[in-house]
Amino acid sequence: MFYYVSKIAWFFATPSNLLISLILLGLMIALVPSARSLGIGLALSFTLATAALGLLPIANYILIPLENRFPPFHDDGKPVDGIILLGGSVEAAESAARGTIVANESAERLIDTIKLAHLYPKARILISGGGGTVFGEGIAEAPIIASFLESLGIDRARLIIEDRSRTTYENAVFSREIAKPKEGERWLLVTSAWHMPRSVGIFEKAGFPVVPYPVDYRTSGSVTKQRFFAFISDGLRRLDIGTKEWAGLVAYYAAGRTSALLPGPQDAGGKVSR
Repeated sequence: MFYYVSKIAWFFATPSNLLISLILLGLMIALVPSARSLGIGLALSFTLATAALGLLPIANYILIPLENRFPPFHDDGKPVDGIILLGGSVEAAESAARGTIVANESAERLIDTIKLAHLYPKARILISGGGGTVFGEGIAEAPIIASFLESLGIDRARLIIEDRSRTTYENAVFSREIAKPKEGERWLLVTSAWHMPRSVGIFEKAGFPVVPYPVDYRTSGSVTKQRFFAFISDGLRRLDIGTKEWAGLVAYYAAGRTSALLPGPQDAGGKVSR
C-alpha cells in the first residue's frame, strides 16, 4: 500500500506536473467571465514561476546537501566482499525491445560497478532492481544488467540477481534476504550521490551494513559556483529529482524505515542484524 500511495501522491506533487496543472487551472478559471482576470493572473504567475524554477539554479541548491553528504569512495586497501548495484541506470523495457543495453542519465551506476568488478575480482556483485509499476508488472532491470555484465566477461557465478524490488526499501530488504551478509563482511553500495543518504539509512535499518560508493553527481558541489540552466526542462528535471528525494527522506523517516532524517557517514557501516 505504501508503494502505491507514494507513487500516486508523487505524480501529482512532482513540481513539473504541479506547475503545469496550476497553469491549466488558471486558464480554466479564466473561462469564467467573472473570474477572467483572476484566472489570467494565476496562469501568468505560475508560468513565470515555471520559467524561474527551470532557469535559476534553485534545483542545484536542493541537491547539493544530498550529494555532499557522503565523500567519494577511495580504495583503502581493505578487502571488499560484495558490491551492491541499485537499479535505475537502465531502461529495462527499451533494453528488452532493442536487444541491447539502453542506459539512462544514471549510467554511472553501471559504469562504476563494472570498474569495481575488475578492481575487486573476488567480490560478489548483487544487482537489485525489479520491474514493478503502479499499473502492473514491468520488465525487471536486474536480469538485463546481469546479462550485460556476463557479456563483458564477468563470471556469472559472482552475480546475485534481486529482481523483485520496486522501492529502495525493498532493495534493502530483498538484498539482505538473498545475499545473507555475514558479520564483518564489507559491501559497497553503488547508487547516485543524491540518493545515497536515503539508501544508506534504509540499508542500515534493514540490517545490511554498507560502505557508500556515490556516483552520478548532478552538481559541482559548490554553493557559490552555480549557473543558470540553458533549458527550462533541465532545471525542472533536476528540481523533480531533488524534491522527490527530500520527500522520500521525510516519508521514510516518518515510517520508521530510517533512523535519521538525513543519514550521514556516522550512520554507515553498522553491524549485520541477526
